[in-house]
Amino acid sequence: MEDLLRPIYQERASNKNTLGILLMEKKEEVSPETDNFDSILLVVVKDSEEQWTVKHYEYGNKSAALHIIHKELLEEWIDTSKYRLVMEWIMNGRILYDHNQYLSNLQDTLRVFPKDKRMLKLIIEFSKLTRNYSEGKNLYNSEDYLDAYSRMLRSLHYFGRISVIEKGYHPELMVWKQVKRIDLEIYKLYEELIRSKENIKKRIELMLIAIELTLKKKIPSCSEHLMRIMSEKSEPWGYGELKTHPAIEPYMYDLVTVLDYLVHANKVEVVLEETKGKQIAHRKYRWKE
Repeated sequence: MEDLLRPIYQERASNKNTLGILLMEKKEEVSPETDNFDSILLVVVKDSEEQWTVKHYEYGNKSAALHIIHKELLEEWIDTSKYRLVMEWIMNGRILYDHNQYLSNLQDTLRVFPKDKRMLKLIIEFSKLTRNYSEGKNLYNSEDYLDAYSRMLRSLHYFGRISVIEKGYHPELMVWKQVKRIDLEIYKLYEELIRSKENIKKRIELMLIAIELTLKKKIPSCSEHLMRIMSEKSEPWGYGELKTHPAIEPYMYDLVTVLDYLVHANKVEVVLEETKGKQIAHRKYRWKE
């Protein structure tokens, strides 16, 4: 397939705007890593009118997808896991062209997984976890057990990803294979939920208790990113002020559930400030030392 694609990527490699090109090939008949295409060509550019362009090709019984992506968007995806397939391509793809070792350096950075990037990914996963746990708890209390079960399953998925990140690895698409090797406790919770012979109500009830206990253990590592931001000043933060902080943008939509959980966990203090209305106060937040 590479021979068929060569005219396409050679044209890109001759462009001074191109930073790197890599090829990810299908290894199994069913291949979620390549969106079931036989090949993925990823072209990283430093300047373009569109941040992300995709073209599909077919030759005989073979298919390929060409992704042309601006480096800033690519790096944002990597930092925030917004498009997880790209991680698979960068880590496991074969470099065909590499201007000034851009892709090689990117691969090295991903293997090292610097602490600041780990902290960001941990709070992103933790924010999704707290939202799904909270929604699952409310659904259980309203006796919507199937929907509550779905939220418990999602919560465990985020737990699994957190465990992998804590160990210094990037979560793969097939994350439970990683979790089984890395965190047997979380893996057993997953098995207990999906394989238990208890009725669905009892399974959710037991899982809510187990998740609550495990959540508390994850607070120190998963909330460090938010703690550092909130510790930038001694005055309490208004929610709107905190939500618009540039570093919080990747998890701004789940920030309210994270704060709520940390308030109840006694990690964040609610500070009430007077307003012009005599019977209403402005609710602000301060990280507890």
